[in-house]
Amino acid sequence: MRDGIRISEERITAEEYIDFLKRTDLGSQYPKERFEERISRLVHHATISLIARNEDGFIVGALFGLTDYAYWLYVTDLGVDRDYEGRGIGRQLMKAAHDKAGGEKDIAVYLIANENAVPFYEKIGMKKANDVMQYNHIEWTGFTVQ
Repeated sequence: MRDGIRISEERITAEEYIDFLKRTDLGSQYPKERFEERISRLVHHATISLIARNEDGFIVGALFGLTDYAYWLYVTDLGVDRDYEGRGIGRQLMKAAHDKAGGEKDIAVYLIANENAVPFYEKIGMKKANDVMQYNHIEWTGFTVQ
């Protein structure tokens, strides 16, 4: 626990996550098609679900990831409440997820970074990669969770 922030592995509801998204920049990465249904599946099925809470139990950070616990971790979501940015919560969540998946000596981490988040990921030692393949024929309608 740092500055009264506690990180634990826990499942939260779609409603709790949607409320959290309103306080982050993550809320602009989701398509509006079947938004609530998809968020419900996300919070239920993520292999790793880490939640950072302040001393009052309020969600101030979240990380969801998929892992095989042997080789890789794909971080689907990493967000910090705008009022709590710059306190190391994102870094702590990444380290906790990496450790949970198997540690930095065994587990490679992948993610798709929002352009505003690239400096954060570079600061924690990640590098842009060109060897990632994509299959995406989905037309999404962008919107921001408000």
